[in-house]
Amino acid sequence: MTHSDPHDAAPHDTAPHDAPPYGTAPPPGHVAEGGPSGPHWAAPPMRLSPKLLLIDPVRMLPSLILPLVGVLFVGGFSIRSYVWAALGVIGTVVFAVIRWLTFTYQVAGDRLEIKRSLISRSIRTIPLERIRGVDVSTPPMHRLLGLAVLKIDTGASGKGDEEGELDGVTLEEAERLKAVLLRRRRTPQPEAVPATAQAAVEPGERVIFRVPPRWLFYGPLSGAYLLTPFALAGGAIGLAFQWGDDLGFGRDAAIGAGEWLWDHPYLLLVVVLLLVVAMPFVGGVMYAIFNWGFTLKEREGYLVAERGLVTRRSVSLELRRVRGYELVEGWVERWAGIARAWAIVTGLGDSETRGQLLPDVPRAVAQQVTSGAIGPYLGTLRPHPPIARNRRLFRAIAPWLLLALAGVVAAQATGLGWALTVAGLLLAIAGVPIGLDRYRSLGHGYDGVRLSVRSGSFRRAQAVVERRAVVGWRLRQTWFQRRAGVYTLIAGVGAGKGGYDAIDVSREQALGLTAEVTPEWLAPFLAE
Repeated sequence: MTHSDPHDAAPHDTAPHDAPPYGTAPPPGHVAEGGPSGPHWAAPPMRLSPKLLLIDPVRMLPSLILPLVGVLFVGGFSIRSYVWAALGVIGTVVFAVIRWLTFTYQVAGDRLEIKRSLISRSIRTIPLERIRGVDVSTPPMHRLLGLAVLKIDTGASGKGDEEGELDGVTLEEAERLKAVLLRRRRTPQPEAVPATAQAAVEPGERVIFRVPPRWLFYGPLSGAYLLTPFALAGGAIGLAFQWGDDLGFGRDAAIGAGEWLWDHPYLLLVVVLLLVVAMPFVGGVMYAIFNWGFTLKEREGYLVAERGLVTRRSVSLELRRVRGYELVEGWVERWAGIARAWAIVTGLGDSETRGQLLPDVPRAVAQQVTSGAIGPYLGTLRPHPPIARNRRLFRAIAPWLLLALAGVVAAQATGLGWALTVAGLLLAIAGVPIGLDRYRSLGHGYDGVRLSVRSGSFRRAQAVVERRAVVGWRLRQTWFQRRAGVYTLIAGVGAGKGGYDAIDVSREQALGLTAEVTPEWLAPFLAE
């Protein structure tokens, strides 16, 4: 069943932005433009910083490496080869200059215009009222030159080609544009605004939390960066196959090295063990690089998350579009008592990266920070029926028992079957605590203001969303669930993942939760 409540829709700004009074003269360097709400001052078109010309050619060099190496090898390192290589480099610089000259941006009243006219002329117009957030990042080369990359999130579809990006503005210009693009004229809303949001609309900046450097040692426990050594090794192998011929040692040489290593399994085992040993160290370093100096701030109605060592990134999330948060814990993280936090925001693209509120921190700290910045969940989580436990135990044990049975059958033909049987039995025994833990992780609740659902074992996630964020319900039942008499109740939310599941609830729990959260929606169905 699906229903929507017009009173719970996200507020929409209709007030004009920065409309000057009638009869006033434009500021120096600005021009007046007419509109339905009166004249707006349009800033003159601006270009990116000229320092970008020192970065663009360098960024294009990787795409020129293979052609240049090919020219040098084919030409035999002759004068003609050097001339062609030099022309390629000069052409790259000329292309960068032309692209810089033909790119302009302009804040014209209530919109941002980005113009490109390199080959064909294009104008991208972004209304200021559609801007959901502005990210400012400083990659290494940009930081050396005092530049930044400003990315504008409109929440159109979460894809980069639907947003605006200014790559190469000065840090001062990035901060100025960020203030201009995020400025809103707030009007009183019909529904109550949380106290945290009311405090946030006041000018100024408040540091909510700054992650201590010693907590960066929690990074390897998250598991997100542990496979970095294997990823680097895989990338190196891929480059060897791709560039082997161009670099002179041949693709056959790379294949031969792999076959030789395969013929010496002990050496292969040593390499794998070295990669495994390197997992926590390399993963910890990568985690520290991405999350160094993680700071969560509240600035003029926005939550601002800043982090990064090599590339410093600042993400702004409009508080009145935040509908809740999600706490995520891996199995090892739960054992260590730590958790990560993400914001549930309407119209946010790439929410897995841009919506992060906290990296790995103690769970109590994560609950305290999210409750203070967004709002607390004051209720308890209700357990799911015992049949949900039986289903998890069955799924955690039955596959391994089948494997053990297959081993018994295979033992009649080969002696390896008994090893398969023993492995299946051991895994089935290990599945008992896993199934019980998955059941204990299930839960749902409602405290009168916020709804919360939780599930998962190796990756346990608890979502907390405001009642006003719920725009519909979906009741789903698979064939096995119908046999067990349980349901999956999905709360449709116009933010975050779009829906959050209460898995394997009874019929009474499903109806009871929907009646608690949205009683007016369920009334017609109960009457029928």
